[in-house]
Amino acid sequence: MRAALKAIGLGLLLLLVLAGVAAWVKREEVGRLLAVNALFKPDRIVWNFTHMSELFHSVELPIGPNEAVQPILEAEPVALPEGSDALIAARRITGVVVLSEGQVTHESYHEGTGPDDLRISWSVSKSYVSALLGIVLDAGEIESLDDPVTRYAPELAGSAYEGASIRDVLLMSSGVAFDEDYFDFWSDINRMGRIMALGGSLDAFTAGLDRRAGAPGEAWRYVSMDTHVLGMVMRGATGQDMATLMAERLLAPMGLEGRPLLLTDARGQGFVLGGLNMMLRDYALFGLMYLQDGRLGEWRIVPYDWVRESTVPQAATAPGKLRYGYHWWVPKTGEGEFLAVGIYGQYIYVNRPAQVVVAVSAADPGFREDAVQDGMIDWFRRIAIANVEAR
Repeated sequence: MRAALKAIGLGLLLLLVLAGVAAWVKREEVGRLLAVNALFKPDRIVWNFTHMSELFHSVELPIGPNEAVQPILEAEPVALPEGSDALIAARRITGVVVLSEGQVTHESYHEGTGPDDLRISWSVSKSYVSALLGIVLDAGEIESLDDPVTRYAPELAGSAYEGASIRDVLLMSSGVAFDEDYFDFWSDINRMGRIMALGGSLDAFTAGLDRRAGAPGEAWRYVSMDTHVLGMVMRGATGQDMATLMAERLLAPMGLEGRPLLLTDARGQGFVLGGLNMMLRDYALFGLMYLQDGRLGEWRIVPYDWVRESTVPQAATAPGKLRYGYHWWVPKTGEGEFLAVGIYGQYIYVNRPAQVVVAVSAADPGFREDAVQDGMIDWFRRIAIANVEAR
């Protein structure tokens, strides 16, 4: 009898322990869900964008110094164009780094942020995925951009991605129907955020997309999950997870100043469509690498041909001020300019003729307005002109 009571007691204790663990896990999930719902609130957005690893699952990317790449040097400061203070305040810009001929000519931080902060990239991260795809393709681990995505990510068979090629998703022409409205609680992009918060799988979410807006390759439609599919393809082709791939083949060779983080889902799969967190100087360094056609110093990191193909118009975009390359934006006017762009005002602007790079982090609620986008590009161009004139 005593043995039976003891066994019952141990069973009850085990149940209590398991209930406590479940409650703790649920508490973590609820906390992340609340963070998702408050992510863009005006009074919290600046802090949130610097502390994403406290709100979501993340992994530190394993990088080390690369002695072949020299740190960015300081040059004689060049003042920002007239009216910049007002623009910085209006657009809630948190940081600006300007490189002219590879040297820093301006660096400033605002809204209580600083140079060591790891700022969320949002869709600027997509351009890093493009660079990594070029590296993997050059290594021969992916045979062709015209291969179907299901060749390397067979779990997408039966989804809306079946029949799409790697090129289709690289050009945001997958044909998948996807609501990208960050201001609509019920949009697909916000539903994805809640799934991440509640411990779901990004792979399963993507494989569950079954609605089409058109045939693959037919038209350009911006679908963030296309970038996640590129990640699935590279994982399938190499047998490595995206955090390892990005760290070993792209970020470590760059000789970064900071220790970047990548947000992940609860299964540890990288949120590569927007989850890279880095110091602003390191974002500028990525722009410098593309300005120098994939090199930093004497170190070749991204293939030359890939950089050149990526940064010219490739997709059949709708009429507008910006065109689309391989996960890079290209202004419709001007020559030799291209941008990586993220929601709420994240930018890496590259101007080849002027030899200027501008990296910007922000928390801008008006980022979607055409006039805001036009104004930012105009500001970048005026910064480039000021730096050319100062030489």
